[in-house]
Amino acid sequence: MSKNILPKRDEVDDNFKWRLEDIYPTEADWEKDYKTVKSLIPGIEGHRGKLSASSKGLLEGLGHYYATQRILEKLYSYARMRRDEDNANSKYQALTDRAESLLVEFSSASSYIVPEIISIDEDMLKDWIEKNKEFDEYRQFLDEIIREKDHVLSPEEERILAMAGEVCGAPSLIFSMLNDADMKFPHIKNEEGEEVELTKGRYIAFLESKDRRVRKDAFKTLYATYSKQKNTIATTFVSSLKKDNFISSARRYNSSLEAALSSDNVGIDVYDNLINAVENNLESMYRYLDVRKRALGLDELHMYDVYVPIVKDIDMKIPYEEGKEMIIKALEPLGKDYVNGLKEGFESGWIDRYENVGKTSGAYSWGCYDAHPYVLMNYQDNLNSVFTLAHEMGHAMHTYHSNKNQPYPLAGYRIFVAEVASTLNEILLTHYLLDTIDDDTTRAYIVNNHLEGFKGTVYRQTMFAKFEQIAHGKILEGIPLTFEDLCDIYYKLVKKYHGEGVVADKEIAMEWMRIPHFYRAFYVYKYAIGFSAASSIAKGILEGKPGAVDKYIEFLSSGGSDYPIELLKKAGVDMSTPEPVDEGLKVFDSFVTELDNII
Repeated sequence: MSKNILPKRDEVDDNFKWRLEDIYPTEADWEKDYKTVKSLIPGIEGHRGKLSASSKGLLEGLGHYYATQRILEKLYSYARMRRDEDNANSKYQALTDRAESLLVEFSSASSYIVPEIISIDEDMLKDWIEKNKEFDEYRQFLDEIIREKDHVLSPEEERILAMAGEVCGAPSLIFSMLNDADMKFPHIKNEEGEEVELTKGRYIAFLESKDRRVRKDAFKTLYATYSKQKNTIATTFVSSLKKDNFISSARRYNSSLEAALSSDNVGIDVYDNLINAVENNLESMYRYLDVRKRALGLDELHMYDVYVPIVKDIDMKIPYEEGKEMIIKALEPLGKDYVNGLKEGFESGWIDRYENVGKTSGAYSWGCYDAHPYVLMNYQDNLNSVFTLAHEMGHAMHTYHSNKNQPYPLAGYRIFVAEVASTLNEILLTHYLLDTIDDDTTRAYIVNNHLEGFKGTVYRQTMFAKFEQIAHGKILEGIPLTFEDLCDIYYKLVKKYHGEGVVADKEIAMEWMRIPHFYRAFYVYKYAIGFSAASSIAKGILEGKPGAVDKYIEFLSSGGSDYPIELLKKAGVDMSTPEPVDEGLKVFDSFVTELDNII
């Protein structure tokens, strides 16, 4: 088979695939657990009225709830990951649909739990918790209920919202099916003049091509394809915005932003601090882009020029096995136990490596409590893929440590802190590469890569966060949004964040159309927050600060046992202040200076 044609799933070597059989050896086992959950869900109703009657009744009800949820999580993660292997596979579409329907049933059956717990006298509930150690694994769950009780509705209203869960998930599902299964891209000519199918997985690789014609063709072709779906995607996205506004309003929040941040016990000032800090430091970004333009020898820097490595004659082709060894060495500062766990992940079927027809684009780490974590990615033989692998293994190792050290109700950590573990791995990899390379040209390449990572993680994600803030704000104000409106908002932000020194090609106005994270409201800002926190922690680890590694491992092992800001404080970082973001931006500026001096 030609290397330029994507293989089908069954044509991919099993050694390159994740081993989902570690969750369910056979689908008969999945069906068995499906029947178990089907039988457990009705029993949840049997605890109604008993939760508030006594501490024993509350403990029994919570035990039933979490036992059911644990199996359901296992069912859903398996089905969804099977579907992600090939989104066009109708068998696993159906399996995922069944699991999602079961999730809705579970949510509906358990919708009375939080309102009933809220009805318990607060002092009495706290007394139960303090006097009975059996409540320890439910302490965080109960504390959050007490904190959020003003936003919990009546049992009947909660039941209705739970029943609407599947419908509310439609915009995200429709976008996923369109973006990952139905959309097909034309062929373009690669650097050798060969006709190659453009895919989302190959898009960034094309934008990193030394041949400007390839970069431009990939850019123009991608957005020409998306433009054909402009009305469908715009309607889908606006429906998602309205869904978020509806739910936040129903729960008596002032906005969907407030609702999204409240789940992490994070104030809007943290969100605003991030945007303000970044927008007050855009000159560093402009300076970097000017260095990029000069290094590439261009009269004009276009949007299809902002990803290509700017150091010439460096061809870092890094096969998967080589990239894996680089990551292991880079993460040695985290200690032998961490590295041993990392090696186990590389060798034990955690990772699905390569792109195939229908496979979900991008990369993620996921799994369930009763099996090791998993990583999906679409590895290309380049440095960007090595960093992606390091990033996702950061998530996986966070899950690994949390599941090993926390009971099920406390193991699940929030996205807010998840990005710390992944980004710290990227930072350590950068420092390892710079510490082991003396050649100025190669160092410049690594510095450029680090600047690109920072640009993508902090500047770009903050731009996304601002776009979300504006778009959601329009819906809150009752202002209708069209495809043209969304493009206009996005285009203005691109110009602001890139400055007058970059040609903002008209196609870039459509970039919002292809960002799946926008269907999970106010998610992307956490990447930028996580990068800033990780920078601070990594600095302590690399400088050999006493206790820095132990504190970090303790943080990884804490799961969701506290609120994100508090967990990070225990690791030595206070994200309620703007200082960590400001410090990260100073580091970015210093790297720009280093690159400028080399170039």
